[in-house]
Amino acid sequence: MLRQLLFGGAVSAVNIALHALVMMILIKVARRASDRSKSRASEHLVLVMIPTVLVLMITHAAEIVVWSLAYGLVEATPEGADRVYFAFVNYTTLGYGDVVPVRRWNLLGPMTALNGVLLIGWSTAVIFEVLRRALREAGRR
Repeated sequence: MLRQLLFGGAVSAVNIALHALVMMILIKVARRASDRSKSRASEHLVLVMIPTVLVLMITHAAEIVVWSLAYGLVEATPEGADRVYFAFVNYTTLGYGDVVPVRRWNLLGPMTALNGVLLIGWSTAVIFEVLRRALREAGRR
């Protein structure tokens, strides 16, 4: 069990670091876009929100791939299972249950889900903040 927790914690830490890096860049870019934008309020909102959400979706996809690579590293999925699909189902907490980890790595699924919930929540908070700032900037125009 300790091995699973340490390994899952390490993979989670990699994803948290990746997410933090993207968030830092995203917030800087959104701030600069707000400062430089000369467009009308509705255009400004679209120009800021669409790239923000797309970048976050790509980041989550990358984090899912990190989990799938981790599953492959320790052979956590049954032979022939699609690791990306398994990681996606766990990360999003969908949990179909049609693929389950091998017994010795059974905690990786729930750890993936916990990591996904936290990072998706973090993204939601950033989306809200970017939206709030964009609307505030739009109100000043």
